[in-house]
Amino acid sequence: MRRAVVLGGSFAGLLAARVLHDFAEEVTIVEPDHERAPATRSGAPHRDQLHALLAMGHEQLERLFPALTDEMVEVGAQLGSGEQIQFYTDGRLKPSVPDARMIGATRTFIEDHIRRRVLDLPRIKVLPHRSTGVRVHAGRVDTVSYVTAEGHRDELPADFTVDAMGRSSRLGRWLENEGWPAPRVERMQIDLGYATARFHRGHELPDTVVAHSTPGPASNYLPSVCEPGALTAVENDRWNVVLAGYTGYRPTSNPAAFLTRMRRCVAPIQQVADLCEMDGEPTTFHVRDSRRRHYQDVPRLPGGLAVVGDAFVSVNPIYGQGLTLSALHASALDRYLRTGASPHRPATGYFRRANTVVNAAWTLSTTADLAQPHVTGPYPLGYPVVRWAADRVTEASIVDAQINRTFMDVLHMRRHPRALTHPRILLRTARTLATRTA
Repeated sequence: MRRAVVLGGSFAGLLAARVLHDFAEEVTIVEPDHERAPATRSGAPHRDQLHALLAMGHEQLERLFPALTDEMVEVGAQLGSGEQIQFYTDGRLKPSVPDARMIGATRTFIEDHIRRRVLDLPRIKVLPHRSTGVRVHAGRVDTVSYVTAEGHRDELPADFTVDAMGRSSRLGRWLENEGWPAPRVERMQIDLGYATARFHRGHELPDTVVAHSTPGPASNYLPSVCEPGALTAVENDRWNVVLAGYTGYRPTSNPAAFLTRMRRCVAPIQQVADLCEMDGEPTTFHVRDSRRRHYQDVPRLPGGLAVVGDAFVSVNPIYGQGLTLSALHASALDRYLRTGASPHRPATGYFRRANTVVNAAWTLSTTADLAQPHVTGPYPLGYPVVRWAADRVTEASIVDAQINRTFMDVLHMRRHPRALTHPRILLRTARTLATRTA
């Protein structure tokens, strides 16, 4: 592999470039926002919202960038473990998981540290241009076209190309222009709105790094018991607080209204509302749908092509899976290339590996989304039974530490969702609930 090209230099693109550096003589990232300050980059418009890096994502970053956590903590990130990571369901604090670890930092902070690591590698460079298409020749993608800020058009030969252009990826249309089929796009309408506010952090909540609150079975997954939201201690002595809501209950950028909703949330978030000064106004974001592109099912795929991050799958952000999915795609790409597969052949082995984690994330998020009354499907086969069992396991996880450990392993993408339907977990759930009602 002489030259690998990555289309997009955000989180997923940077991780893909890091992997490709081990296999290619040269890696070129095509990213028009490269020379802009983080706050002015047009890509990833939700970049300033609170982001979660789940435990599996954290592990993958440490594998790709050894000592990255120590580096970030040294300059202000917060590393939480055990009881410093608090998850609430229907306003009730769940048992802690002693070996759980989560990094408290903004997405911009994490991304900038990764960018520095990636661009320090000797065979990686960035073209600050906008990609405009691909050319397929002799059954493989061999050229990427781009346009400069001044409007000049040019082309870049490629042995292997990775699409990391996000939810709005144009790759499907480009493939059709070259006479190749585009992947089927699956959508689930969710109509989610969320907003993030920043607060000055002092000595309040000294034992909290992450607090996360969701509605559950007791409230029929509606914000009747307490507001859904999350709190993270981040760099620069700040708290990031995110609140979420669907359809007409989406949070706004009004500071007073935001504080009012915080005071209807769980205790840690209430305390920040009461004790801390808000830093600027809340910023809002709206997501109409979750979507995935079924590249693994395309009957005829050109060689020399892979897809990562939101260009592959973009699920409901309220579950915090996005960054971790990108890290797992990078891991799947690494494993595929280590098989010795030719970069010029269709990357079916990569798409098969990546689709395993895509399916898991999609199943977990869409099954939860279907609990919302405004989400109208499509419903998977046997959904009423799946929903009933999921509700019971969720109820039991609030009081049983062993069940909650499995629950949190699934949430953090360490284990497949099928772990929650293992007979041992279902039997323990039944015993736990029977004891509680006795």
